[in-house]
Amino acid sequence: MSNEHTPLLTPGVCGLTVGTAACGTASDVTPESGPGTGPPNKDPRKLDTFFGVMVPTILSMFSIVLFLRTGFVVGHAGLLQGLLMLVVAYTIISLTVLSICAISTNGAVQGGGAYYMISRSLGPEFGGSIGLMFFLAKVCACGVYVLGLVEAILDVFGSDPGKSQNSSRIRVLPQGYWYTVLYSSIILLLCLMVCLVGAHIYSRTAFVILLVVTVSLLSIFISFLAVKPQDFVITHQGPGNQTSHFNVSYTGFSASTLRNNLGAGYSLDYSTNNLMSFATVFAVMFTSCTGIMAGANMSGELKNPSVSIPKGTILAVLYTFTVYILLFIMVSSTCSRGLLIQDYGFFQRINIWPPFVTIGIYCGALSAAMSSMIGASRILHALAKDQLFGLPLAPAAVKSRSGNPWVAVLYTWGLTQCVVFAGQLNAIAGLVTVFYLLAYAAVDLACLALEWASAPNFRPTFQVFSWHTCLLGIVSCLVMMFVINPVYSSASIILLLLLLLILHYRAPTSSWGYISQALIFHQVRKYLLMLDVRKDHVKFWRPQVLLMVANPRSSCQLILFVNQLKKGGLYVLGHVQLGDLDTLPSDPVQQQYNFWLSLVDKLGVKAFVDLTLSPSVRQGTQHLLRITGLGGMKPNMLILGFYDNCTPEDFFLQDSAFCDSSMGKGSDGEYNFGVDLPSLQAHFPPVRHVESPRWLLPEEYVGIISDAIKMNKNVCLGRYFFQLEGEDKDSKVDGSERTIDVWPLNLLQPGSRDCVDVCSLFLLQMACVLNMSNRWRHARMRIFLNVETESSDQGWVVNEETFRELLRKLRIRASIKIVPWDSVAQHRAQPEEDRPTQALSEELLSAVNSLLMEHSSQAAVRFLYLPRPPAQSSQAQQYLANLEAVTNSLGPTLLIHGVTPVTCTDL
Repeated sequence: MSNEHTPLLTPGVCGLTVGTAACGTASDVTPESGPGTGPPNKDPRKLDTFFGVMVPTILSMFSIVLFLRTGFVVGHAGLLQGLLMLVVAYTIISLTVLSICAISTNGAVQGGGAYYMISRSLGPEFGGSIGLMFFLAKVCACGVYVLGLVEAILDVFGSDPGKSQNSSRIRVLPQGYWYTVLYSSIILLLCLMVCLVGAHIYSRTAFVILLVVTVSLLSIFISFLAVKPQDFVITHQGPGNQTSHFNVSYTGFSASTLRNNLGAGYSLDYSTNNLMSFATVFAVMFTSCTGIMAGANMSGELKNPSVSIPKGTILAVLYTFTVYILLFIMVSSTCSRGLLIQDYGFFQRINIWPPFVTIGIYCGALSAAMSSMIGASRILHALAKDQLFGLPLAPAAVKSRSGNPWVAVLYTWGLTQCVVFAGQLNAIAGLVTVFYLLAYAAVDLACLALEWASAPNFRPTFQVFSWHTCLLGIVSCLVMMFVINPVYSSASIILLLLLLLILHYRAPTSSWGYISQALIFHQVRKYLLMLDVRKDHVKFWRPQVLLMVANPRSSCQLILFVNQLKKGGLYVLGHVQLGDLDTLPSDPVQQQYNFWLSLVDKLGVKAFVDLTLSPSVRQGTQHLLRITGLGGMKPNMLILGFYDNCTPEDFFLQDSAFCDSSMGKGSDGEYNFGVDLPSLQAHFPPVRHVESPRWLLPEEYVGIISDAIKMNKNVCLGRYFFQLEGEDKDSKVDGSERTIDVWPLNLLQPGSRDCVDVCSLFLLQMACVLNMSNRWRHARMRIFLNVETESSDQGWVVNEETFRELLRKLRIRASIKIVPWDSVAQHRAQPEEDRPTQALSEELLSAVNSLLMEHSSQAAVRFLYLPRPPAQSSQAQQYLANLEAVTNSLGPTLLIHGVTPVTCTDL
């Protein structure tokens, strides 16, 4: 599992360790640290289940709500709705805990906690976007804890005249919005100093803090039994400097008090002057449930995270749930609703010794604030080290010699400082809750995706989960998000989608694995089984192309052109490596796939790659025609480059994308799956010289055409496509200046009058397909009909009308050009014979070429009828010579022989 620490692949970078402990320790020293970079790297995994998971989780879940918002929840919502909120909240987090336990027991969990598990389960796109959302959630949570601590401090030391009746409190601190921001900033500065100087202090004192909080909690439960009933007068400064007085009471255990507190009684919140509702109260209450990942975030410090995380998290959730249930019942049985609503810190009023509660609040709030700041900085540091967001987060990867990510701490402190400008805990509780719910939904999504992908390596030892619990957790989180605040929820989801798009288009690659690939494989297999070839219909025919490429250096323009010709169909680049596996130590083809796939990425074409090893090109092409594709997605068309003696041109020397000078930092060279541009150029050999021997003989080339026709595959031969421009991915050509010329008749058979045979219709269909593509949709299409004007037979007039009617039925928009070819027909030797391989005179071939040059010299591309190849191999050279003479100096030309019906006039 060592490679799990590898960041996004970049040249010369490897082996970085992700460390995002929520309660930062000095364990972030990376394995690559060499001599002189810091102290020796000691094993940081020293924590067991109790100290490493239970303690931080319990502290995070108690935090502010336990001491300062229990009365707020019960007072506004009543006991019944308060318990309902508690059950709903703990149901949501319990479902998420099951997902956390499943993921954490599916392999060795390294440092990074929740972010590590999400990113390594879902891949960089989802991991990076959700990790940043989780970072923002912890930043907002840190702000909530700081504001809660300030609220508790002002409750004791604030100079509110309405609270001066209690002489036991020293009220010296002025109050107001800006004073609240000032006090929050001072506390944040203290947290910053601790995080920068000694973040390890927190992890060493966490157990002591838990003991203090536990003593405070015990004092509250004892006070319910020991304190006698008493009355209070609470004063609040309202709008317009109006002072409001409230007579409230602590009744002790009373059945009437319990009955009065059963139902809901939503009223104004005295801190924000907003009317409370189920959603707003639930948002505040749910902040107590945002600590379930605190133990998972300690994964880098746990001795056995796969055991400690599920066990410790479940025990912590059960413990806190029990405490909250007991506290809700006891509060609703002993305190009047007015006391619960009008005083957040009423626990101090009814405690046997108020400083117990005060110390517990201060310790819990300060602990939670520092934990959130440290945890958020570790997440940001991990994101920066994984290089997911590039330059904006690059400084956050800097660490001190002790391994403390001090720049990430500064980032976190700055953002938290912005959060505290909200001024009130209740004002941002909804935002915190929405962010955390989204993060929890992401964890459930990670587990659901792994379960649905049915990957054999997803074998968690924790089995108390299913896709039903994951899906229910996702739905629950999303529903509660929109119940709490639809605006925040919509904005957070939009932000998540934007981050996903940014990371997707940055095309990061990693060694973590991509859940999207597993899901795509799972679904594609199902759909391929559903794609039944017996249900094929001509109405839904589309080109499925196998383009044979000998050397892409000289074939890139043809590759780009065919990409426009495929019309959403299958497109496969085929290549035959000559050789015999019996005489080779290993298969040379396997190492070539990455180079070809990198070529596809470079050209920006939507194509697959299929390579084979064969003693001859003809035999290898037969293999590819038979086995390429799967199920109903198999090639129905073979496209070959033309066999002539033209000097090939090197496309790599013409396109700037293939030049070394075009490579820049952070461009395509960063994420290349191990194939950089120099390697790509070196892999493909230089183009063939005119004097160089050819691997393919004319007989073999014509034999490939014959084989394809015998296998019921349509055949296309492309010539002069190196002259075609404007097909690359950066081109702005829209085709408005282009012309597509179609010659549907067999020009080598002047006596043929059938203009609507299968081959002619296939040729028309392919021209129409090209005209529908992006770069050719505005091109003009012309169809040329050849007629003998000097003949006494005027049947060509009928043929023309028949052809116009055919085009109308086929919905093909093209202009028809009538071309007299008496000059060609006069050279025919035996017009009555239907022999395309007969020895054609040079005069006939020259006349055909002259006819094409006269009418189609300015066309961007020409579609010509390809005669059937000869049956005897001895006529192969003559067949190629005929084709070469006809197309000589024409420009980009596609010779097509169709054998399958592809057009339909019915609806």
